[in-house]
Amino acid sequence: MDSHGQYELRVVWTVVGTGIGPLLLAATRDGLVNVVFHATDAVRDRALERLAARLGTEPVEAPGSPLLTEAIRQVEAYFAGLRRDFELPLDWSLISGFNRQVLRELASGVPYGEVVGYGDLAGRVGRPGGAQAVGMAMGANPLPVVVPCHRVVESDGGIGGFGGGVDTKRRLLALEGVLPEPLF
Repeated sequence: MDSHGQYELRVVWTVVGTGIGPLLLAATRDGLVNVVFHATDAVRDRALERLAARLGTEPVEAPGSPLLTEAIRQVEAYFAGLRRDFELPLDWSLISGFNRQVLRELASGVPYGEVVGYGDLAGRVGRPGGAQAVGMAMGANPLPVVVPCHRVVESDGGIGGFGGGVDTKRRLLALEGVLPEPLF
């Protein structure tokens, strides 16, 4: 507690090696708050600066923190092909409004091994014709992989864009059996 009797926000983070490269995982006492692709030094440092600015506290590297233990275990099991669903508390504080609504629907309504079109997802949240807005929500997703924005594709069968890069999206969809494994 701080001097005013309030609980201080604590953000802990670690980097986990995966089949798509290093992922930064950050958590608060409310749950996993951020997942960042390609978390090499420069990317990691920028992500931590953004987190500090958004949450008002300096993230602390703490790979052994109980706040991260289960997230690390589940992410590793997912990439090992041993887990299909994430059952983690999520801290949604980095996203709000329509974007949060879309991401919550995605997390609960599009299971492992399935995909949904941007327009279809817009319809599910009561915004028919809102495919472009759904695309913006996917780009703003602070919890990729765990909130599976890689499962959102174009209605014409195209793979669509992806914040982690199209190759990463293809690898995630291949892991889930939606696409064949990349040849190289």
